[in-house]
Amino acid sequence: MSDNPKVLLSAFADESANRKTALEQFSALAAVGLKFYSPRFVDVSGAGQVKHVVDLPKEELKTLAALQDEYGLSVTSIGSRIGKVKLIDVNDGSHNRFVPFNEYLKTEVARSIDAGVALGTKLVRGFSFYHPRGTKPEDHIPQAVDQIGKIADKCAAAGLVYGLEIEPNLIGETGPLLAKIAKQLKHPNMVLIYDGGNIAAQNKNRLQCYSEFLDMLPYIGWMHIKDYSIDATLQWTGVVDEERLKNFVPANVGDAGHELTLRELREHLPKIGKRLTRLGVPGFFLEVEPHLKGGGQFGGFSGPDGMGVAVRALCSVLDYVGIDYELRSFADIRAARGF
Repeated sequence: MSDNPKVLLSAFADESANRKTALEQFSALAAVGLKFYSPRFVDVSGAGQVKHVVDLPKEELKTLAALQDEYGLSVTSIGSRIGKVKLIDVNDGSHNRFVPFNEYLKTEVARSIDAGVALGTKLVRGFSFYHPRGTKPEDHIPQAVDQIGKIADKCAAAGLVYGLEIEPNLIGETGPLLAKIAKQLKHPNMVLIYDGGNIAAQNKNRLQCYSEFLDMLPYIGWMHIKDYSIDATLQWTGVVDEERLKNFVPANVGDAGHELTLRELREHLPKIGKRLTRLGVPGFFLEVEPHLKGGGQFGGFSGPDGMGVAVRALCSVLDYVGIDYELRSFADIRAARGF
């Protein structure tokens, strides 16, 4: 038996489906061998009505829960949009919308939590709000900490954990900024989500990505896995045009340096695992979100073939650095058949 630490593999299911139907998504992930997924955009009935999982009515959430059971899948996290709105109601030239925070808690946040409870997960993914363009993100940390803390309180009251993802153009766009938020907040039900591709897309190399991973490491709860090749033709202005991003690549190539980051993670997995267990989370998730055929502000697409490429690439890196994982096996199939 291996002495290597172990992770749980997952994926954003909508990336794997051409038409976003639940049956396409679940079929693709099951065929790749995954046992976990995160829902985002989905057509539950197959009638061409694609909705964000947070916007699904109760009956469709029940149908989705039954379908995931049929395919032997469990939910990693709700791929919510929480925090992808303006922190302050100012006209800064962006198309990002503003929602009064108390209203936001009662609508977007409440629906995201309801979806998590209905689909049986412990985790809700979210973000750190858009600061006004032309201002420094660090100047808005106190307000962001206050609002994120209230979101984490709502999640904790429902037995859930709020994960704050690193992403360009937001207040928490870098590892040091997110770590500062987490340190000030000190909330037991809030963790950070590392995403190397989201850092490399900010024109940063593997050593810079690794450094930001170290900043986030004391607060990390899970990881998104995608990579990015720095665009040599891009004149860097300090702001990412999210609709221009086109150079997403599998985890075994690109500039995010997953081999370096995952080798470091390996040494900390036992300690992180104990902290997650106390929160009711089944393990440390590496969640594939590859964007191999395109990505933008609210999602991405890889197709069933791209998802297979991305999962195999991640597995090759894990094999190399000595981290164990589990894909579906013949024993799983026999157990599902009652043998």
